[in-house]
Amino acid sequence: MSRSGERGKLSIVLVPEGSQDTRSFAISYRALGALAGGVSILALALTVMAGSWWYLAARASRVSELEREVEDMARDRARVQALVQRLETIEDQYLTIRNMFGSAQMEELSGVWLPPASPGRRGDGNERPTTGASRPSSWPLSQRGFVTQELYDGNEGDHPGLDIAVASDSYIRASGGGTIVDVGEDAVYGRYVVIDHGEGTTTLYGHASATFVRLGQDVRERQVIALSGSTGRSTAPHLHFELLLDGEPADPLTFVEQPG
Repeated sequence: MSRSGERGKLSIVLVPEGSQDTRSFAISYRALGALAGGVSILALALTVMAGSWWYLAARASRVSELEREVEDMARDRARVQALVQRLETIEDQYLTIRNMFGSAQMEELSGVWLPPASPGRRGDGNERPTTGASRPSSWPLSQRGFVTQELYDGNEGDHPGLDIAVASDSYIRASGGGTIVDVGEDAVYGRYVVIDHGEGTTTLYGHASATFVRLGQDVRERQVIALSGSTGRSTAPHLHFELLLDGEPADPLTFVEQPG
């Protein structure tokens, strides 16, 4: 390869192996620069295309995840709506029976109060009045269940409450009257409800499959506040029931008695 005498051009001489014949090509520096620029632009375009492909692939993957989340939310919403309809049916049956036997007699027969299932049912004269804060004293389930773990401190770690094995979607009841000070979901307790009963006493109900109360709501003793489940750090359906005195765990069995 050599530079020709003509200014601004580059000569390329090709000598085939074993032959004395040669071939030469002349290319201007301007054309050579244009060729180099074209190659650079092509490389840049390929790089941009590759980056765009990866970006679009990541976005497509995220869209699939969002679609799955929307499907899960739709199923959860349908389940909650079915539960609300179930509660409305039970409430209608309860009101019918109470009207048949009289409200005073039904007050003695009924140990579980189901709150109105929708705001439109309030104010019809059939709901029970709230009773205010009261010391936790009632079993937190509408059935006996089976205590699988009690309050203890040991080498395996602290367990600040009772674990009560019970079938999924069993009624969870407020152990006493009070105010809902926390309701939500986390990785440990799953869906949970916390009630302030006054005088430094609170109760926590964890691993619920669904909750029926809102923050700041007043509830009465034995009111259904949630359904049992296995959300959060749980291996089987059960209720985790905690009782705190001034923020310190206390044994719930010293306050409530398990049904026989």
